Amino acid sequence: MAQGLDEQIMTIERSLGERMISHALVIARAWLNELGENNPYEQAYSDIRSQYAMLFEQWLTSDDPQHEQRLDDLTTDTYRLVDAAYTSIRLQRGLSPQIHGFNPDNPQSVMHYFSNCLRFKDADYQWFLDVVASPDSAALALMAVSALAHNIRECFNERALLVLIEGIQAENDVVAEQCLANAILLLAHYDVRLCSFHRVEQAFLDALSEMADEGEQAYQTLCALVRSVKITREDKGEAGELSVEDLPEELRSLLELTGNGNDIRSVESWLPKSEIDYMQGLIQILPDTWVFEVLIGDSQERATNMALTYLSIGRMDLLWERIDVAASWLRRALRKQSDNPVDYINYGHCMLLQGDKMMAYEYYRQARQMCKGPKEFFALFRPDRARLVEKGIPVEFVYLMEDQLLNN
Repeated sequence: MAQGLDEQIMTIERSLGERMISHALVIARAWLNELGENNPYEQAYSDIRSQYAMLFEQWLTSDDPQHEQRLDDLTTDTYRLVDAAYTSIRLQRGLSPQIHGFNPDNPQSVMHYFSNCLRFKDADYQWFLDVVASPDSAALALMAVSALAHNIRECFNERALLVLIEGIQAENDVVAEQCLANAILLLAHYDVRLCSFHRVEQAFLDALSEMADEGEQAYQTLCALVRSVKITREDKGEAGELSVEDLPEELRSLLELTGNGNDIRSVESWLPKSEIDYMQGLIQILPDTWVFEVLIGDSQERATNMALTYLSIGRMDLLWERIDVAASWLRRALRKQSDNPVDYINYGHCMLLQGDKMMAYEYYRQARQMCKGPKEFFALFRPDRARLVEKGIPVEFVYLMEDQLLNN
């Protein structure tokens, strides 16, 4: 079965992330064929194909010290080709409308345009920067920022991302924070290709340096983004049961700024299940990304606090090397009668790795009783199986523990 467009994009990202240009060009060729003989990308495709073939031939016969740099440059050119072709494919298939301007006095028009337009004009970028910089247009700016970020996520746009990063310096703090949060998410989303777009990396580093707080605000925003995955209907029941106080500070400020006051139901439109799923995927890869490394740096304090932030959403990702820290944090959580079975499972892991098998079994058993059935419990437990084995727990013992927990 042929790949869908989303799967093709994922294949291209993986291929070019590993500098496997030919793999990406196979999909690009199919797109160009669909666009027809008169598409504007044939010359660029031909140049990349021939340069790549020449580069490989030279690699077989000589040790050129510039080979790696030329491969990187060619990868960047391929990224730009597939981005342009992807935009044209979406327009041709009718997946994105061909838009020719918007009404700046109509918020819905602004949202629609910046969410869907794939070929912005210079005047559009300038309008965006002007409205973000204006202290009197905060609500409109927030709409435009949110829309543009979604657009960039769908169709990578280097210039649009640079404009969004520039918005981090907005005079209105909430607008600046919104730009910062979206920039962080996008940098994580496109981590595999960032080393090919040095202007984006440098623009973000410059924005951080101009904040003059050693990246503290950006780091706190990163923590808030990690914590945000807990704001789901499953965690809080119906949206009306969710208190304003349960929200991160930036979302509370956004409610006030947009005139929603305490009407928390409006949050549903910002965090639908698809967005929560997307965020959870980002949270999983975040520790391996460039933006995470930049914001944590060499600070052991930030690294520990971020690990505890992950633990607060039920993930042990960053604390497997610091079981003592995880155990201490979880003990405090369990003293408060946590109703989250993941906390009991994680504390069981800590006890098991510290050699207390009986205590580990007891906490696993409590977690099992909190779950509706064995399927729900093992969906939480089994993703950690490999980590337990890596840390020295015999796989046979892990299986034995699971067997005992199946019906108890």
